[in-house]
Amino acid sequence: MAPNEKNSALSDDHRFPCTACGADMRFDPERGDLVCTHCGAHETIETGGAMPPREMDFDAARAPGHLHHGDLFQLALEGAPETAPVTEEVRTTTCPNCGARLTLDDTVHATECPYCATPVVTDTGAHRQIKPQGVLPFAMSEERAHQAMNDWLGQLWFAPNALKQYARKGRKLNGIYMPYWTFDAQTETEYSGERGTDYYTTVQVNGKTQRRRRTKWRRVRGQVARFFDDVLVVASSALPVKYVSGLAPWDLAALEPYIPDYLAGYRAESYTVSLDGGFSHARDQMERVITRDIKFDIGGDRQRIHQMTPRYGDITYKHILLPVWTAAYKFRGKSYRFVVNGRTGQVQGERPYSAVKIAFAVILGLIVAAVVGYFVAMNQQGY
Repeated sequence: MAPNEKNSALSDDHRFPCTACGADMRFDPERGDLVCTHCGAHETIETGGAMPPREMDFDAARAPGHLHHGDLFQLALEGAPETAPVTEEVRTTTCPNCGARLTLDDTVHATECPYCATPVVTDTGAHRQIKPQGVLPFAMSEERAHQAMNDWLGQLWFAPNALKQYARKGRKLNGIYMPYWTFDAQTETEYSGERGTDYYTTVQVNGKTQRRRRTKWRRVRGQVARFFDDVLVVASSALPVKYVSGLAPWDLAALEPYIPDYLAGYRAESYTVSLDGGFSHARDQMERVITRDIKFDIGGDRQRIHQMTPRYGDITYKHILLPVWTAAYKFRGKSYRFVVNGRTGQVQGERPYSAVKIAFAVILGLIVAAVVGYFVAMNQQGY
């Protein structure tokens, strides 16, 4: 990364004193403003003058020679994106268990990882990173997120009852902003392959006439083009991909300019997936769509793709923060993690299983099967 030196000082610690009593204020998801945790006073978040999230030029931000996948080409842009990334220096600590890189203010020297409940202490020094361009503020309170998690647990019949009761005791959830990249790209892809047209023939098998499908193939070549807008890539490896993917969709149209006020009272995670690494993941998503485009372009009843050569141009990116509520429980020596979309209430997490419930279900199934088998046998014997 070749960052410029803007915002070289340590970033704001996201603490906002109340003008009435001096206590810390916190962003209120229900009202969309700041609320004092002591006296209950509210303050409006002022967004005037803040730049809306803008596309940044990928080629200007990436270190030369880091990207080896596919050819890049340049096309004319109407309204060129920002080129040099704005960076900030933040104080971070890294979880030794899941690898999450958490941002901390100067008053915190030890904490608990919100993803896996592992105790962590602060690292020394600071970390320089690309400053977020946008943030999707929390829209769901902790109380509502906890209810969504309890409802989800209630649907898991095989989950241990003791874990459900433990989770429902009201243990505090952690509100955290997870880092993401979004990518735009204009793509052109040349391909070669085969188009298959089905036809049917009649054959004799053991004296019986059967209809068999055959396919006639012919070689094809062509080109497809597609513009990709806001391909979303999580920039953290703290949670399994299946959990993070399950939180979608995100209403990215509601992105706000990056203003520290939205982070007041919440934690934020710094990205651990680099810009180049993020685009590599985005390219994989794009190529799956391009593959479908090629098959549609080939047409026919069946398609074979022998070669496809995507070219990517007009590549831009945004670094954004998305809100999640997290809970990590250590129950009977094992960790269970749950995450809730801070906008929609979509829940993902570990699916705990009760050995007692599973054994009961198996025994009940065997009993039902034995009863059914008994009655079938009785009917066959004419009783």
